[in-house]
Amino acid sequence: MNEEMMKEARAHVFVSGRVQGVFFRHSARVRAEELGLAGWVKNTRDGRVELVAEGPREQVEALVRWCHQGPPGAQVGDVEVSWEEPVGLQSEGEGFRVAGW
Repeated sequence: MNEEMMKEARAHVFVSGRVQGVFFRHSARVRAEELGLAGWVKNTRDGRVELVAEGPREQVEALVRWCHQGPPGAQVGDVEVSWEEPVGLQSEGEGFRVAGW
């Protein structure tokens, strides 16, 4: 793996469509844990799912790609991604959690 792929990345993602009530948050947490990422996922009051993930760029990009489809039952309409400066969630030993509102 080259150095760019190993570099830490942070994605802040909003997923819209039919994404609540279809186990999107749980499935996102499972996928993020499989990828070894830190961060969180939550429902928003406007019906979207919001997610922040940190880790090696290649793994974060894999989770973002997964968000375009989501779990069975989801109907993803749009995925908005903002790339941010990592804040060290992974180095602090943070896992990936389902957050409240």
